[in-house]
Amino acid sequence: MHVDMDAFFASVEQRDQPELKGKPVIVGAAPGHRGVVSACSYEAREFGVHSAMPISQAVRLCPDGVFLPVRMGRYHELSQQIMEYLSGFTPEVHQMSVDEAFLDLTGTERLLGPVEKVARTIKEHIQSELGLTISVGVATSRYLAKLASEYDKPDGLCIVRPGDEEAFVAKQPLKALSGVGKKMLAHLNALGITTVLDLRQHTKDELNRLLGPGAAAYLFNACRGKDPGFYSDVQRSHSISGERTFDRDVKSREVIDEVLLEISQNTMFRLLSEGSHSHTVTLKLRLSDFTTFTLRKTLDHPVSSAEEVYDIARELVAGKWDGVTPIRLVGCGLGNVGKGAGGTQHDLFDQRPEKRRKVEEAVFKLKKAGLSVKKARLLGGKSDRQPGDAGQDNPRR
Repeated sequence: MHVDMDAFFASVEQRDQPELKGKPVIVGAAPGHRGVVSACSYEAREFGVHSAMPISQAVRLCPDGVFLPVRMGRYHELSQQIMEYLSGFTPEVHQMSVDEAFLDLTGTERLLGPVEKVARTIKEHIQSELGLTISVGVATSRYLAKLASEYDKPDGLCIVRPGDEEAFVAKQPLKALSGVGKKMLAHLNALGITTVLDLRQHTKDELNRLLGPGAAAYLFNACRGKDPGFYSDVQRSHSISGERTFDRDVKSREVIDEVLLEISQNTMFRLLSEGSHSHTVTLKLRLSDFTTFTLRKTLDHPVSSAEEVYDIARELVAGKWDGVTPIRLVGCGLGNVGKGAGGTQHDLFDQRPEKRRKVEEAVFKLKKAGLSVKKARLLGGKSDRQPGDAGQDNPRR
C-alpha cells in the first residue's frame, strides 16, 4: 500500500485556516524574493503552478494566490500522528517523506480483513480525525502501488489486483509512468512512441539503442507492470530515510538544498521519536537518465542534529554531482539505526556534536508539547528569506 497525503502542506494550511478552502494556496518563498514553491493546493495547480517552480513564475501565473511560508514544525506534527496511526496496521511502515509512506500488508488479511477495507478505514480516520484527505494505492509491488495512488487523486483509492498489472499500466498515459518527465515524453513522442502499448512493441535492445541503457531497462519493465527496481532498495526499520521525486528534473542547487533540509529535519525528528541513534548518513541521487547513486558517510560519533545530517548530505552531493546533469530524485537518511543514544566518542575539546544533540532533543520535546519552534536559519530577514523560510504568520497575497 502507498499512502500519499493530497497537497499536504497546502491542505494543512487550508485545514488550519478554513477561510482558505477553495482558494489557490501556494506554500514556499515570499513573493518578491528568491526561492521556489514548496507545495501548492489543487486550486493553484489549475493555474499551472507546481512544486519547485520559481516563486516569481508562480506569482505571474497566479497573482491572486495566497502565498504562505513553510511551517515545517506543523507539518511534522500532523505527519507524525498519521505515521503512528499507520504503524497500528503493520510494523513494516516505510516513510518516504513527510507526506507519503509504504505499508507492507503481506499476511495481514486474516487479522485486518480485505485490503480494501483497510484502505477505507485509513482514509476515513484521517479525514474525520485530522480533516485531511489522502490517496491510497494498493498493488503487488511498491512501484505499482505508488502509480495507483496517483491514479485518482485527490482523495483516491485504487487497487491493482494480482494479474491485472499489465492491464492497469496499459490504461495510463506515458507521462503517468514515474520518471517520464517533459523531456523524456517529448523524446518518446519524437520516436513515434505515444502510448504505453507503443512502448511495449519495442524490445529491450531497441530501447537501449534509442534511449540508453538506464532509461531502457526502466521503461521496458515499467510499461509491463513489472517493478523496475525504483523502490527495491527501500530499507526496513534499521534505517530512516526520505526522498523526493521532482515533478520536473532540476539543476538548481538551491532547490536541492531546500529538499535536503526538509528531509533532514524529518529524519532527525523520527530518530528522536524512536529514541534511537545512528552513525551513518546516506544520500540517494537519481539523474535524468535514471542512473542512481547511493552514497554514505559513517561518523565516529552518533549523528547529533538535523543540521549535521543536512551538512553531510550536501557534502555527499557536492562530491558526486557535476552540477549540470538534471536530477530526477534526491533523498537522504540515516543507516544502521540502533536503540538508545549510542556511544559518544568526541574530541576532548570539541563538545559541539553533544551540544547539538541536546538542543535537538530540547526542540523535539517542545514540539511534542505542541509548541511551535523553528531553527534560527529558517528565520531569515526580509531581504534574504529563502525557500521554505518561516517567520510570518499571516497569509501573503
